[in-house]
Amino acid sequence: MQDSLKPTPRSSRWLPYGLIIVAIVALIVGFRQPALAETARHYTELEFAPPPEVTLPEYTRFETANGIVVYLVEDHELPLVSGSAMIRTGNRLEPADKTGLAGLVGEVLRSGGTETYPADRLNTLLEQRAASVESGIDATVATVNFDALSEDVDQVFRVFTDLLRHPAFPQDKLELSKTQQQGAIARRNDNPEDVASREFQKLVYGKDSPYARTVEYATLNNISRTDVVEFYQRYFAPQNLLLGIVGDFDPVAMRSLIEETLGDWQASATAKVVTTDDLPTVSQANNGGVFLVDLPQLTQSYVQIGHLGGQFNQPDYAAMSVLNEVMNGFGGRLVNEVRSRQGLAYVIYAFWSPRFDYPGIFVGGGQTRSDATVPFIRSTLAELEEVRTTPISDEELRRAQDSVLNSFIFSFRTPGQILSRLMRYEYYDYPSDFIFQYQQAVAETTPEDVLRAAQTQLKPEDIVTLVVGNAAAIDPPLSTLVEDGTVTAIDVSIPSENP
Repeated sequence: MQDSLKPTPRSSRWLPYGLIIVAIVALIVGFRQPALAETARHYTELEFAPPPEVTLPEYTRFETANGIVVYLVEDHELPLVSGSAMIRTGNRLEPADKTGLAGLVGEVLRSGGTETYPADRLNTLLEQRAASVESGIDATVATVNFDALSEDVDQVFRVFTDLLRHPAFPQDKLELSKTQQQGAIARRNDNPEDVASREFQKLVYGKDSPYARTVEYATLNNISRTDVVEFYQRYFAPQNLLLGIVGDFDPVAMRSLIEETLGDWQASATAKVVTTDDLPTVSQANNGGVFLVDLPQLTQSYVQIGHLGGQFNQPDYAAMSVLNEVMNGFGGRLVNEVRSRQGLAYVIYAFWSPRFDYPGIFVGGGQTRSDATVPFIRSTLAELEEVRTTPISDEELRRAQDSVLNSFIFSFRTPGQILSRLMRYEYYDYPSDFIFQYQQAVAETTPEDVLRAAQTQLKPEDIVTLVVGNAAAIDPPLSTLVEDGTVTAIDVSIPSENP
């Protein structure tokens, strides 16, 4: 008995712990061993899991008596509510001699507040509630959005609707916005990539097209507060409004709040219901040609090539989406050939970029060394010609389809994204299941479909080539790209504020 009470030698007492540590290390090494032995796989060996099925959440759609279309989507995961109003207007509807008017309306609508909620009071109210209300107008639509906690949604929504119906457009906020726009004009040639994008749009659509014209000092000077108010009154009307709300709310209470705050809204006498007949016509301004913006300070060239494109509702949309992936996706032809194998590009791309209700563009290009500019252009054009004359491989088709279909689910990650898509489809008069029609069309696309679409949509005879770079350093010169050697110079100097 006494022997059993003797203290254990120190080394013996630590032996079990040592065995445990050794066992843990062995397990770690054992688990890591397969990973250490596995070699990296080539991108062509990657396999995508089947994309999960996408389903739409339940939603309510109704119209108010005065013509407002409303979508409600409940989402009680977080105590948040968001809303968005889409108004049928856009800067494409502003007068050419007042270019910039719509942008000012969209900005000052929010920054100027209302008579009930002047700007400073409005900002304080929203900040105290961690809420926001924002507004803006782009080429095809005006938007006014809000975000709020569920407990504050009643008051924030009333502010939101007051801005929609009764913006103050104070003169001082208008002048501030115009001054900021003047600063943007002064800086617009600072970024050569922006210069290339802006001037390419002009070459395709035309410098006077609503889809390409730019704000100038003179057009800003032509805009008065009266112009701002009249533009607002012409288009901000219940018949031109779509409203969507998503989040943690009671649908009965929300519908009552909408009716209370917007149900008695009547359009002004000058209000106009926008139809497709009001939209500007589109045609390509330049069919072919090589153009240069000479910026001697640059050490590389910024290239854009392409022509007028199409719309989402064209039959070729799915096939051209697949072609976009073949050309630009992970391991796409342009990156593999022009950038990696030939070493001619820092950046390279070529996309068919459609729009909802007017033709988009097909644009390719990128950035390259000055001395590689012409080889870069020739190689890019050669790759485009290749997909117009030879079917893509079955393997390229499979990878492109997998990429498009697997990325599809990211358009449906949140109820807010789904609501936004439903509203866009209604706004542009697309079927509500358009995205699912597109999904099916992508899955059914064949190499022959891609070839036919490429031959239809890619038009070598219409391709416009624009280079923003240092003309003296481009060798061989751009003139070697044209039979008659004609390269048209583009002047990007900014017109004086006081001509």
